[in-house]
Amino acid sequence: MSEEFSFRDWAKQGAEGLRTKIRFPEAGLMPDEFRSHMRASRKEFLSAFRSLFDMAIERVDKPRKVTKIKVE
Repeated sequence: MSEEFSFRDWAKQGAEGLRTKIRFPEAGLMPDEFRSHMRASRKEFLSAFRSLFDMAIERVDKPRKVTKIKVE
């Protein structure tokens, strides 16, 4: 019996697998350049989601065209 594919479960399993295979050294042992790139990528990721939220807010705030219908 096959289960329905779940992207969330698939990504979670992949992340757990990576965590078990890759052991990062303590924060003090990582190169500054690595930490700088990670910080920048995190900022870009959040900025991408901000643009999606801004677009959604604009759609909600945009006035809708209303047509009046006269009923006799």
